[in-house]
Amino acid sequence: MDDKDFEYLVEKAIETIPEEFKEKLENVSIVTTDWPSRYQLAKVGGKGFLLGLYEGVPQTKRGMYGVGGTLPDKITIFKIPILRISRTLEDVIRQVRSTVIHEVGHHFGLSEVEIRKAVREKYTN
Repeated sequence: MDDKDFEYLVEKAIETIPEEFKEKLENVSIVTTDWPSRYQLAKVGGKGFLLGLYEGVPQTKRGMYGVGGTLPDKITIFKIPILRISRTLEDVIRQVRSTVIHEVGHHFGLSEVEIRKAVREKYTN
């Protein structure tokens, strides 16, 4: 899959975020790249197989007036790891969507446990 096709899937995944959350996305950039950098891996302890990564100050920790003149938060979606764990195009689409939603959850200050619980409740009820 080329970069443009992958970026298109990420854009489509962003479009599926419920409006009440999408309209509250603030000071965050969502980008794609092939692999996590050494710096990004080091931030998470150098462990694991990263599909996506949120870097920034979660909205819950920004305070009443935001973060001022700082750079935007960054959500990176990693193409090669997602392609490696996916067998079909449908798997890629599902994994991209899941990863985007997961990292957006971190932007809103949710922990890993809270994100998993919210996803479980949304898709099993």
